[in-house]
Amino acid sequence: MLTPPQESGSSLRYKIYQHLKNAILNGVYKPGESLIEMKIARELGVSRTPVREAIRQLELEGLVSSIPNKGVIVEGVTEQDVEDIYTIRKMIEGLAARWAAEKITPEQLKELKDVVDLMEFYTKKGEIDKVSELDTRFHDIIFRACKSRPLESVLTNFHHFIQRARLVSIKSGGRAPVSLEEHKEIYNALAAKDPEAAERAMIKHVEKARKNLHPYLEGHKLYRSTENPC
Repeated sequence: MLTPPQESGSSLRYKIYQHLKNAILNGVYKPGESLIEMKIARELGVSRTPVREAIRQLELEGLVSSIPNKGVIVEGVTEQDVEDIYTIRKMIEGLAARWAAEKITPEQLKELKDVVDLMEFYTKKGEIDKVSELDTRFHDIIFRACKSRPLESVLTNFHHFIQRARLVSIKSGGRAPVSLEEHKEIYNALAAKDPEAAERAMIKHVEKARKNLHPYLEGHKLYRSTENPC
């Protein structure tokens, strides 16, 4: 059962859109599954109009498709989407780390250090879901520290789209301790105010995450394939 959005008024359509988008990206709705307006509206306790508008927005983003005689079908994120996102991430997150090294405040460095310490604590305890949450916080701090709203917006959106992939990656054998060391390396470069070292450390981190994830894309069927069905 879906949890209905709690707000109404002009923000209702956006809340429903975010709700459905999260459900698609988190696998509640799987690729190939139908989205039925009436059913969603009933589950959320709303009229069909804001649901229809939210679905239209999802269609513009390519997460769903309207197919004649079939209705609205979930597309999700393709394996190629994930590959492309990681390639782009490597470039722009490297830039974000470089800028953050030049602009990060003492307060942000302290916040970053606290996150790293917590990541180490939960990694040792094996609480990987908590580590994943902290990983997101770590990167969000860096996005803010680079003091570029356009860059922060793009990177936040990318992280949101591959949140399931990141969780699966960090849960794979031996990844969490390695990822922790990579985060420490990034933090040390930022603390040293070394833009080049920060950029190198971030690029290495993203590339290793991508390589670690690759075998799981097909094996875990996280996303729909880009290949046409036979």
